Amino acid sequence: MPSNLHSKCPPASLIKQIAAMIYDSLLIIAILFISTAIALIFNDGKAFESSPIFSFYLVLIIFIFYSWFWKKSGQTLGMRVWKIRIISELGGNPSWAICFLRLTFALLSIACFGIGYWWRLFKPYTWHDKLSQTRIISLSELPKEQQ
Repeated sequence: MPSNLHSKCPPASLIKQIAAMIYDSLLIIAILFISTAIALIFNDGKAFESSPIFSFYLVLIIFIFYSWFWKKSGQTLGMRVWKIRIISELGGNPSWAICFLRLTFALLSIACFGIGYWWRLFKPYTWHDKLSQTRIISLSELPKEQQ
């Protein structure tokens, strides 16, 4: 996507963003089940009992899931369904570093009782969009070949 389309695309609504997150959460849950099964194989089938290493492992899986999709195409599967896309303010897909930064700030947004997300009701961006210099745009109004 050329960077000049950034100015032509309206920001995605909070409803679409939440809908895409719900869709993606179903995929992530399945991936976490598989990741846990793999980890159990290496742990002789024993439970992890609140292991910080295991928690870090699962969070890392989530970060890799989002970052890979955002870096590759600017969209997760849920975002594709809802015709929204993440772009860097410089145009194009965000870098690996920007993806990880955005996800870290998104956790902060959630930790503050979701205020970082609800901010989107009043501004065209969430806290983590602003802090990571990204935007979630709506592709609904673009011709199919530009999406």
